[in-house]
This record gives sequence, C-alpha cells and structure tokens, in this order.
Amino acid sequence: MHEDDLRILSSEPLELDRVDTQLLQAIQLDAKASLAALGEIVGLSAPAVMERIKKLEQAGAILGYHAHVDGRRVGLDIAAFIGVAVPAPEGMADIERWGRDRPEVLECHHVTGAYTLLLKVKARNTRALEALVNALRSMDSVRATDTMVVFSTGFERTPVPIDVPTEEASKRRRNKKNAS
Repeated sequence: MHEDDLRILSSEPLELDRVDTQLLQAIQLDAKASLAALGEIVGLSAPAVMERIKKLEQAGAILGYHAHVDGRRVGLDIAAFIGVAVPAPEGMADIERWGRDRPEVLECHHVTGAYTLLLKVKARNTRALEALVNALRSMDSVRATDTMVVFSTGFERTPVPIDVPTEEASKRRRNKKNAS
C-alpha cells in the first residue's frame, strides 16, 4: 500500500491544542525558524518544542519541509492545469504513477466534473508542455485531456489555514476524551 493510501485511511483530524496550531502556523511561514524562536512564540523551551514537532511529524500533520521556489526565476516559464478524463477507476493509479515519475507534474487531484483528475504542471516552454501532454495522451488509461495554460498568477498560497482552538473548544474535546 502506498503512503498516500495509508494517509487516506487515517485521515481523521488530529486533536490539536493551541500550542500545536501555533507551531504549525509558524513552521508553515518559516520552516527554518529556530527551536528557540518557535519556543518564544508558543511559550515553551526549545526541547519541548522539538518534542511537539516530532509528535506532529509522527502523526502525519507535518509532511516535510520545503523551499518555495519561483518557477519562472529558474526557467520554468509555463504553468498549466491539465484535466484528464479516465474511463475506468484503475486508470487513475496508472496516471498517478506516471505523474510521480515526472518532476514537471507538481500536483495530481481526483476531482468532480468533466474530468477525473486535475494535474498542475510547470514546463520550460510550450514545446516542453506539448511533449508532456502528448506523453499523457498516449497512455491507454487516458480518454481525453484539456490543458489550461496560466497567463498570470494572482497569488499562490502554500500554508494551510489552521485556526487556533478557543478555550471552549479545547474544554469540549477534553470532556469528550474523558467520557470515552
């Protein structure tokens, strides 16, 4: 079983307290922040912050640490979304495997509507995008594609919005936990 499949099976939301949510917010904005700086934000010592972060990693709340790179500044001038129609459910796995093997495929989402999958891609130029789309269309699992080239991007957001729980919500969770 693939790790993404395991994540889907265990996709129950975690019980996060104020410290967990503040840590997740801070790490999303600056993954290079020191443990001491994070400790100042949440009111804990650096070792206590490290312990919390390790627990969040083990629970699957933190999936990794990444730099946000400007594709255009590194020569990937074309961004596009490709809708992919897949006639049979087993074809989705073929396309997901294909996409994982291609660094220009940044995201793959199972969606509702006219298409089964939606891919987000970045390519050097239109010729490279055309080659990628042609390779995708040549797959037996693909019935049709629809490519939407991005002219400009108003914004891209990578941090996941996480609300800090209110004291009342924290009490309800503790009461629920104690009752079971």
